[in-house]
Amino acid sequence: MKKRQARYVRHALGMIMAAASPLPLMAQTVPASAPSTTAPADEEPILPDDEFNARLPGAGSVDDKASNSGTDSKAPLPSIDDWLDQQMPAQGSAPASGTAPAPATSAELPPATEPPVETELAQPLPALDSVTVPENVADDDSDEKTPEVRYATQLDGFGKTGLEDEFRAASALVDGKGKAETASMVQQRAQADEQLAVRLFHSEGYYDATALASLDQQQDGTLKAILSVTPGKRYKINEIVIHAPETIPPGLIRDSLTLKTGDYIVATAVEAAEANVALKLPEHGYAFARIGDRDILLDPATVTGDYTLPVEPGPRGTFRTITTSGEKQAFGADHMAVIARFDKGDLYDSRKVDDLRKALVATGLFASVAVDPVQTGEPGPDGTEYVDLHVDQEAGPARRLAGELGYGTGQGFRAEGSWTHRNLFPPEGALIASVIAGTQEQGVSGTFRRSNAGKRDKTFQAGAGVNHQKYDAYEAFTLGLNASWSRQSTPIFQKRWTYTYGGEILLSNENTTIDESGENKRLTYFIGALPVQVGYDRSNDLLNPTSGFRANLRVSPEASLQGNVSPYVRASFDLAGYYPISDSFVLAARTKIGTINGVARDDVAPSRRIYAGGGGSVRGYGYQELGPKDANDDPIGGRSVNEFAVEGRYRFGNYGVVAFVDAGQVYESQIPQFSDIRYGVGLGGRFYTNFGPFRADIAMPINRQPGESKFALYIGIGQAF
Repeated sequence: MKKRQARYVRHALGMIMAAASPLPLMAQTVPASAPSTTAPADEEPILPDDEFNARLPGAGSVDDKASNSGTDSKAPLPSIDDWLDQQMPAQGSAPASGTAPAPATSAELPPATEPPVETELAQPLPALDSVTVPENVADDDSDEKTPEVRYATQLDGFGKTGLEDEFRAASALVDGKGKAETASMVQQRAQADEQLAVRLFHSEGYYDATALASLDQQQDGTLKAILSVTPGKRYKINEIVIHAPETIPPGLIRDSLTLKTGDYIVATAVEAAEANVALKLPEHGYAFARIGDRDILLDPATVTGDYTLPVEPGPRGTFRTITTSGEKQAFGADHMAVIARFDKGDLYDSRKVDDLRKALVATGLFASVAVDPVQTGEPGPDGTEYVDLHVDQEAGPARRLAGELGYGTGQGFRAEGSWTHRNLFPPEGALIASVIAGTQEQGVSGTFRRSNAGKRDKTFQAGAGVNHQKYDAYEAFTLGLNASWSRQSTPIFQKRWTYTYGGEILLSNENTTIDESGENKRLTYFIGALPVQVGYDRSNDLLNPTSGFRANLRVSPEASLQGNVSPYVRASFDLAGYYPISDSFVLAARTKIGTINGVARDDVAPSRRIYAGGGGSVRGYGYQELGPKDANDDPIGGRSVNEFAVEGRYRFGNYGVVAFVDAGQVYESQIPQFSDIRYGVGLGGRFYTNFGPFRADIAMPINRQPGESKFALYIGIGQAF
């Protein structure tokens, strides 16, 4: 065991020494004659025990010596000092013949001397608080900044290339604004700008471009960094070669590659053309197309380059099925098939895949969702191959709290809060509870809503509510039931055509003025209605439109169901347009006409009559303030209305201001008379958020009448129209 340990230690030391050698590891070689570090098992001892004992001081074996000296071999050994005194011959005696000279005794050795002692070093160290720092050291400020190096930047050679501004935007020298800590830093910036200039010129087709930076010392001590560039000639595309199998339709790849002979070899244009190929192939059935690495062979003699692009379109595919996975799923693949805009056997189109992904996001039920094509290898119709879509989903929180707060002159404060469980009845069956708390309106309601009900974008909704309203025109306690089918826009999908149709039943107890005489009565109305609404939207944004127009038509056949049935029709038409004067200024306008036809005004429940005035109507007047009034100067509503508005919207960053002129009037007749128009003018402020603009408008009436407010204030979310 001891021998093995010794060999191991020697071997380890050899490794350490080899590691400490300055020569490379590969340069170290081992001679062929080097002995092995492992001895054979039958190796003879280097020094036999008899000879080893004989060489001990006082020749002879330990046992012989013990016997000759008359001592016990098992007795304790003497101390090393006593043993040396006994074994060493006297000073001056000659060694025995044939033996090695004996070492000198201690008497022959020179006397030991003590090393000189430094008296200062022998003194104890002083206490730390007694140490003083020399004045020249104490005054040294290690934080003192070295003087800044000032330099100027000069660019030469950009000429008519039109790239100087782009270079300056990314230049390290220009970004340094003429200041640096050291001259070496200026030099590093200049070297970085050399590489930047060459890359920039290459990206624009100047493949022979060179750049050279130099530093010159000025007489005033400042540096001047000079970057001189030589663009050279600009290369153009010569031959365009595509290595790919034939596609359907033929020439799909070449037609998608928006490059042509004679175009300059501009990096962004080349990358955009290749990206277009990668986009168009999946739109025409090639779900797994791959774009290879381009090759451009430059010819300095003709200053052109031959462009070669390999493309692997892969199999042409058709849709088959949808599969899904995820630890927590909102709903299954069957409902996803309802949302998808494709059927089995339809040609694969990546736009329909993106549409499905956005539709799933629009449900609001997912924390994360991904839709990817899966190659099946199974044949499909017309020589295609089936492609499955796999949806990897993770359901998000299904519950949501929402709130809305607003104020309007004549309408007072109004706050509405709602609690929604968006998937209480999967798939997409939501339960909504709402509360309205305001100075002049209070109410509670419950609603069941099924989104994508049997068809994409089709929503079924049914609800019940109790509401109390108290305005100058009327006071009403209303119990209502309603059901409807609709197709409406969402923030993700702003639809061109929208609609709503359904039915509602209202039981309303109302206190109102019957006519201009001021007679006040409380009546109960039992009303049935079949409202229908159709919208057409060509605006560019749902919450903050800046271009386009919107049109909306609403028709509601209604009847009083108590006593004799008295049918009538309520209808209105709205049109709004938006025209951008500049990037920051939009001119907006709207008009509205409305009518109640087939019944006398006093036979219509006051809450169902037509009114005008307020933040969403004619600003400058209180809520429902326009139109016929009773002897107490309270509005009593009418059977027709016309409204107009023009608004200039100026936006700067997240803020904006508006100036507007509104006009309108309510009439007792069934058809708007377009006479006695009232006007309001005002200013407003906007704060733009990611969920829509927050608005505050203040307006005043023109030619104010007795009882009308001097000004009106409106606060809410969203544009006025």
